[in-house]
Amino acid sequence: MALLSKCPICNKEAIISKNLFACVDCIRLNRNNVIDKILEIHRKSRRVFSLPEKVPVDGTVNCGICGNNCKMKEGEYGFCGLRKNVDGKLVHEAGDKNNGYLNWYYDILPTNCVADWVCEGSKNPGKKNLAVFYRSCSFNCLFCQNWHFREYKSASKVSDKQLASFIDENTFCICYFGGDPSTQIFHAVSTSEKAIAKKKDVRICWETNGNISNAYIDDMIRLSLDSGGIIKFDLKTFDERLNIALCGVTNKNTLRNFEYVADYIDRRANPPLLVASTLLVPGYIDEKEVFKIAKFIARIDKNIPYILLAFYPTFFLSDLPRTPKKLADNCYRVSIEAGLVNVRIGNIHLLW
Repeated sequence: MALLSKCPICNKEAIISKNLFACVDCIRLNRNNVIDKILEIHRKSRRVFSLPEKVPVDGTVNCGICGNNCKMKEGEYGFCGLRKNVDGKLVHEAGDKNNGYLNWYYDILPTNCVADWVCEGSKNPGKKNLAVFYRSCSFNCLFCQNWHFREYKSASKVSDKQLASFIDENTFCICYFGGDPSTQIFHAVSTSEKAIAKKKDVRICWETNGNISNAYIDDMIRLSLDSGGIIKFDLKTFDERLNIALCGVTNKNTLRNFEYVADYIDRRANPPLLVASTLLVPGYIDEKEVFKIAKFIARIDKNIPYILLAFYPTFFLSDLPRTPKKLADNCYRVSIEAGLVNVRIGNIHLLW
C-alpha cells in the first residue's frame, strides 16, 4: 500500500503509484514528458489481454462508434478489440451487431446503483434489475474496478433477442455497464427496443464513460427519456492530460457528450435523466480535480446529481490505498463550494 513519498520529478511529498511515476501535479503539467512513460504502462496492461496497445490512427477503415475514432489497417483491430479491418470492411468480432460479448444477471432491488438515491428502483423492493456487463471498453483505466471485462473471449456471446427474453413481469429496469456499453451500442439499443416491446414500463439505464460518437448518443437519450431511465456518466477527470495518464485516451468527447445530454434534462425532472460520478483515486483525483469537475457540472445545471465513489486498489494501481474519509469529505465540500446542490459520497464501506 502506497505511503507518502517524494515525487521523483518535483520532490514534493505525495501518494505516488509506481506505475504512474510522478505526482498528480507533474502529470497535469507533463513534466519530463512523464505521460509518455505512463502510456508505456498502458501498452503493457493491454498486451496481457492481447488488446491493441494504442488507438489505431493510420488505417483506411474508420469505425466511428466511439470518440477514439479508430482507423484500422488491414487485419488491425480497433482499440476496444471488437472490430477489425478485413478486406477493407469493418467486421465485428461477435459475428454481427446483434450479438454482444457480455455477462448478465438479476440484481434484486434496491441494488448498488450509482444513482440509487435518485432512482425509482430504490422504491420498488423485491423487483429486479437486469444487469448487463459488457466485455469491452473505449478507455483503458489503470484503476479499473472491473478490469476482468478484458477477458472478453471467455465471456458469453448473447444475441439481442436472447437477452431481451430474460425480461419478465418483475424486471423493473435494465442497466448496461461494463467495460462500457458504448462499444456495443447497437446490441444495447436493439435489446432495449425488444425489451420495451415485451414490457412497456421497463426502465433503460446506462453507466458509461461517455466516450461515444454523438451519432449514437441520441439513441441512449431517447431510450432513457421515454422509459424513465437514467444515463450515468463516470467523469474520471476534468484535466485532459490526467485523463490520458489514468485512462489512456482523451476525455474531450466525454465532456462534450455530457453537455449534450444535459440539454435534455428539462424534459423530465423525476427521476433525473443525467447523473455524474467520480472515483476518488488517492493521490490523483484530489480536491482540485473534483472542484474542476463539479464546477463544470454546476455551470451546466447545479441540480445534476453527483456522487463521489470510494476507490478500491486493483489492476495496475493496486499499490494505492483505499480512499481516505478525509479526502471524500473534502471532495464533498469542494463540490458544494463549486455550486452543486445534490452531492453524495458512495461506497462508504471502503473509506478508511
